[in-house]
Amino acid sequence: ATEATDLIKQRIINLSKEIEECNNDIFRFLNENGTIKTNIQKYETIAEQNSIKKAEINQRILKIKSEESMVQININAMQKTVDQLNAAIDGFKKENEDLQRQIAEKQREIDNATAEMNHKNQAYMSQNARLESLRNLTERYDGYGNSIRKVMEQKDHQKGVLGVVADLIKVEKKYETAVETALGGSIQNIVTDTEETAKALIEYLKKNKFGRATFLPLTSIQPNKLTNQDVLKENGVIGVASSLITVDERFNNLAQYLLGRILVVDTIDHAIVIARKYKYSLRIVTLEGDQLNPGGSLSGGAFKNSSNLLGRRREMEELEDEVNKLREELKALNNSIVEAKEIRLSLREKTESNKQKLQEVLVQENTAKMNLAAEKNKTNEMKSTYLEFASELKLIEEQNAELQDNVTRLKNSLKSNEEAGKQREARIEECNHLLEEERRGETKTNEVSSKLLVEFSNLEQSNQYALENIRRVQREIDKLRQEERNIREEAQGYASVRKEKEAKVVEDKKLQEQDQKLLAELDVKITSLTEKKENMTKSHKGFFTKREDLQNRISNLDKDAFRLQNQKDKLNEVIDTQIAYMWDEYELTVSTAKEYEKEEYSNSATNKKSIAELKNSIRQLGDVNVNAIEDFKNLSERYTFLKTQREDLLKAEETLLGIITELDEEMRRQFEEKFGLIKEQFDIVFKELFGGGKGTLELTEDEDILEAGIRIIAQPPGKKLQNMMQLSGGEKALTAISLLFAIQNLKPSPFCLLDEIEAALDDSNVKRYANYLHKLTKHTQFIIITHRRGTMAAADVLYGITMQEKGVSTLVSVSLIEEKLDS
Repeated sequence: ATEATDLIKQRIINLSKEIEECNNDIFRFLNENGTIKTNIQKYETIAEQNSIKKAEINQRILKIKSEESMVQININAMQKTVDQLNAAIDGFKKENEDLQRQIAEKQREIDNATAEMNHKNQAYMSQNARLESLRNLTERYDGYGNSIRKVMEQKDHQKGVLGVVADLIKVEKKYETAVETALGGSIQNIVTDTEETAKALIEYLKKNKFGRATFLPLTSIQPNKLTNQDVLKENGVIGVASSLITVDERFNNLAQYLLGRILVVDTIDHAIVIARKYKYSLRIVTLEGDQLNPGGSLSGGAFKNSSNLLGRRREMEELEDEVNKLREELKALNNSIVEAKEIRLSLREKTESNKQKLQEVLVQENTAKMNLAAEKNKTNEMKSTYLEFASELKLIEEQNAELQDNVTRLKNSLKSNEEAGKQREARIEECNHLLEEERRGETKTNEVSSKLLVEFSNLEQSNQYALENIRRVQREIDKLRQEERNIREEAQGYASVRKEKEAKVVEDKKLQEQDQKLLAELDVKITSLTEKKENMTKSHKGFFTKREDLQNRISNLDKDAFRLQNQKDKLNEVIDTQIAYMWDEYELTVSTAKEYEKEEYSNSATNKKSIAELKNSIRQLGDVNVNAIEDFKNLSERYTFLKTQREDLLKAEETLLGIITELDEEMRRQFEEKFGLIKEQFDIVFKELFGGGKGTLELTEDEDILEAGIRIIAQPPGKKLQNMMQLSGGEKALTAISLLFAIQNLKPSPFCLLDEIEAALDDSNVKRYANYLHKLTKHTQFIIITHRRGTMAAADVLYGITMQEKGVSTLVSVSLIEEKLDS
């Protein structure tokens, strides 16, 4: 029994040990499971926290990406703005270069035009002064004798003075010398209309003692013609002098009288040959002014003509044309200069405007570049932040993966522990069953030991549980310390990043302050440069003012020089005039006059006194009519002319009387013819309008047909033949209408206006009147003023004037043709 008991005890002990081991395993598994579940819960909590942190990081990453996209859009927009501003700056610079080039070109044009205008202005002033001088000479008749000037001063007061020969003749420049030589002294002869005018002027010269002059009355001048026309075929002959000039038609006889027998030859050699051939019977002049006179004498030498009477008008016309041309050119140049200056001013204004715009664009570009740099810095910061978040997210991802592996591993361990626990529980149940079976026999004996064992087991289990809890708590403390170290390391990393950000912010602030200082320095520099530019502009304006003053002084000096030159020219002209006067009056040259110079002639007062005494002696000699033969010749010609005029008037009177007679006969014939036709038409119209009867027209007897009266005789149907004055008012009116229509039938007029001519007719006569009137509308358009219904019914269109309101007239029209067609 003891052995059995011991064996049972041994088996109970073994089973108990096995049960205890299984319970220990189960307890260990439970502890491990608790630890595993705690770790799993911890890992899940960490994973959840990592997920929240990941979500926050992802949200911040999305925000950074959104901000980065917006910043990138801003950067692109700013970059585009910067590019546009750069393009605008390049455009402004290029445009300013083009404007500067255009301003330089316009300045060159202005300088060239100004130089040309100064040259043209000098030429204009010179030619205009020459023209005025010639006009003054012409108006004063300088170069002519004193008597000529006195006579021409009376031109406005004395009718019939046509001018001097030089004023009436026009000649080409190449023939001036020859023609002036041919005219000789005749060039200063005065042309008048009649001998009476010449006589009155001669009396004027005598009365005032102005000297002598030769007059050429057109009524007494007879043309001279070259007798031998074969001479014109000779070698070197240009023509007769009268054919080389141009005069008005009424001065043809004058031209023939003065130059009709003078031959113009090209050279003196040809002139001598021709004169010799025709036995020195011709007066010949050459183009150089050489002259061969009848009889064989020759005149020639250097031709000096200071007065140039014949070419003065031509020269004046040429100078007028040249002056007008120069004036137009000066006007055009001045307009071009003004236009160029306006264009230059507009270009300069545009340049200044472009400079201001360029400055504004540069400021905008600088601002845009600064903004772009700030945005790029912001983008870089976002990128660095994004990289930090990405690395942190990657770390979280790796930690999550590690946690997931640990959780998976722990779950597998928990599953294996649970399976092992189930196995241990099954073994415990089996052992317990065996143990129950073993213990049934010794329940009583082993109660105390069982209790002790149970207590021991409980104590040991509690001890193991406590030890396990201590180890678990130690591990948790170690892990928490490790996590604390990790968090501290992360915090230190964030602190270093924060310090870097703060240092970067401080650096950016320093850069911003430096940029602001640089901007202030640039503003100061721009202000100084602007002031310098204004000072340079003011100095340039001073230079321009000085240049204009110098130009004005130069212009004034040029004017003074030109005025002095004009005075010099006038003095030279006066000297030439005096020399010409000496030659014309006394046929003395300057050198010849110096030979007659004596000391007693040096006193001008004595000379004037001597001249006055000589003139008194000449005056005391009395008047001599040296033109008596010419006066008789002129009177004879005038008598012949007036006699011819009288005979022409008598012939004209006879012709007019014959024409009047022919007109009277033709008028009588036509009147008789037309009167008969009207008479026939009147009878026809009268019968048609009256419905019968008879109407006729008669002339009063014993009177001229052109002065006779017309008698109208009417016989309406049912009445005896009677005078129209015995008819009633309606019959008179209808008879007058018949006469009117008879004339209209004979010669229809295209348009006719009738004003109530049928007012006195009765209705039946109105109807016949209207029907007949309608027949006449084939050739004549009638406008009739009427209030009779019959006339209105026969009309084509009716027009009425009504006044619906006071003072307001309204036109109403009705087309009876359309109404008749519609009906």
